[in-house]
Amino acid sequence: MKRRDTYQLLTIFAASMALLEAAVVIYMRRLYYPENPLELFPLAFLTSYDPMLELAREISTIVMLITVALLAERSTLTRSFAAFVFTFGVWDLLYYAWLKVLLGWPREWLEWDVLFLVPTIWLGPWICPACIALLFVVWGTAILLSQREYAFPRWGFPTFVLGAIAGLMTFLQPAFPVWWTGGTNALTTYTPGNFWWVIFIPSFIAMSSGLASCFWKREHMETADGTVVGKTHSWCPGDDPVPNQP
Repeated sequence: MKRRDTYQLLTIFAASMALLEAAVVIYMRRLYYPENPLELFPLAFLTSYDPMLELAREISTIVMLITVALLAERSTLTRSFAAFVFTFGVWDLLYYAWLKVLLGWPREWLEWDVLFLVPTIWLGPWICPACIALLFVVWGTAILLSQREYAFPRWGFPTFVLGAIAGLMTFLQPAFPVWWTGGTNALTTYTPGNFWWVIFIPSFIAMSSGLASCFWKREHMETADGTVVGKTHSWCPGDDPVPNQP
């Protein structure tokens, strides 16, 4: 399958998946917030929260994205990873787009959202995961549509992972102390306040730098006939090209 065709099919899948999740969220909001589905806090829906069911749902979502990515791209791990983050990013961006079209939410750029529920609630302004999703879409597009094969330098992928972990901390920080001291019952009356922008912004820069690193330093070049000159040091041995023998 041509790379552009693969790219378009991944986009269609992610857009459909985004609409499906947006529809579920709209139903939930109308059920738990009948007076005003646009107000998410305090977290009334937690009164019937089933952690095992939610864990299964969230794992299933990630498995679906990974499965589609592997079906679409298996030539190198870098391209498979690009297919995954691209699909994840399109799904997340269009999820918010569908919510805006169908529900009129979010109303503000810095409005808080519930991102995940396992192991505890991930909270943050919706624009933060949307920015990460946009980064994934841009980088994934560059990798998937390129005729060249890219790979991370040894420091690139660890930099991305460290940035992602720091970003995760900013999403867990608002609700974690409340959950740790009072459990789920305390969260049902909780409304988030300050967000750790001082950590999120550097974490986003680290993620961006890690992903962009595969474009910054090319220790190999691929010629028009497919001949690879030199060698690249990638985060995964399976991404190292094998030079053509004369």
